[in-house]
Amino acid sequence: MRKQLFFILLMVSGSAGYVHSQAKTYPLLTPAAPEVAEMSSDRLSRIDHVIQDYVDKKWANGAVALIVRNGKIVYYKSFGYDDIESRKPMQKDGIFRIASQTKAITSVAVMILYEEGKFLLDDPISKYIPEFRHPTVLDKFNAQDTTYTTVPAKREITIRDLLTHTSGIDYAQIGSKEANAIYYKNGITSGIGLDSLILGDAMKKLGGLPLLHQPGEKWTYGLNVDLLGYLVEVVSGMALNEFFKKRIFDPLGMKDTFFYLPKEKQSRLVNLYDVDSTGALVKSPEHFNYNGMMNMNYPKTKGTYFSGGGGLSSPIMDYAIFLQMLLNNGTYNGKRILSRNSIRMMTMNQIGDLNLGAYKFGLGFEITTQKASALLPLQEGAFGWGGAFSTTYWADPKEKIVGLIYKQLWGDQHGELADKFRVLVYQAIND
Repeated sequence: MRKQLFFILLMVSGSAGYVHSQAKTYPLLTPAAPEVAEMSSDRLSRIDHVIQDYVDKKWANGAVALIVRNGKIVYYKSFGYDDIESRKPMQKDGIFRIASQTKAITSVAVMILYEEGKFLLDDPISKYIPEFRHPTVLDKFNAQDTTYTTVPAKREITIRDLLTHTSGIDYAQIGSKEANAIYYKNGITSGIGLDSLILGDAMKKLGGLPLLHQPGEKWTYGLNVDLLGYLVEVVSGMALNEFFKKRIFDPLGMKDTFFYLPKEKQSRLVNLYDVDSTGALVKSPEHFNYNGMMNMNYPKTKGTYFSGGGGLSSPIMDYAIFLQMLLNNGTYNGKRILSRNSIRMMTMNQIGDLNLGAYKFGLGFEITTQKASALLPLQEGAFGWGGAFSTTYWADPKEKIVGLIYKQLWGDQHGELADKFRVLVYQAIND
């Protein structure tokens, strides 16, 4: 009996050691045959036909798609054209304006400082940026002259409110009509396409403007992460671009991700396309007015505005490395960026019962719920987001999948390709 008990304990101990060992396996991204990662080459080829069909129908000028499973790059292809007129092919290593995909990187930066004991997530932001003391909430708004009245906020905005987009701060240029008008009048922008402004100046000014609702009472997509970017600057004593480089990009090897591209990398910036009134694809003008002027060649400027909510440009492989770090519970290539418990916090529901359709929101990511997993094949617990210029990503911890599809298109009329791509990825699993 004692021998049997010893054998059982040995087996349990061995199993526990194996699980622990598996948890400590942090793969680097390496190319491999899909079958190595239990994906079907034949079924993955269906992706080729679908994306090429969008190019052939002139619904997209081009695209790059990348799939990782178990740390293995099982699919990495480009389609169509970077320049339709010259027939310049889309390059796999092209640098894309990733817009709101910047938010996840800023959120990781915030959590790095959180882990260093610099603040708690439920601290009021005004503790570090005093311009946000005594916030007010919009009460009545006169669209004729953009005047408004306010009421006092019931409480102050917290860092957690900002990470979850529940602060009441709206977006400039792409937000509600009230926010667009109030922010425009006060020189607040979305943070994209700027040349010479300074993040801190804009965020201090934002602190004096009304919230669109009481903190914590609704989910509203807004300038929350731009404000968090300024928090990173204040607390770290570093400009946001410098913090990203030192604490995230250099350790991970994200060597081509920047707010403003060095001259030697500018030729890799992918052209931005737009859709004209007839539905035809046309190159986006360098400057255009969208509730405020935007310079769409901003990655090639010597800008000084580091938008934590939308300012980065990056190739698809760099972002895949960033996502693999998250799937690895915070580490990549022997460098730990965050602890596994911070990753757990970031990728769980942090908004309770607030309405976000079938999904929830964590600390920087949209979270696939059980209800949402009935709509698309992503497993419950998958997390992701995208950017305004038609870039999309997600990571699925249960399937150990990273998926990304990048276009560079403003006003995309065929955004359903992103969901089709998700379906095509999961149908290729062959385990």
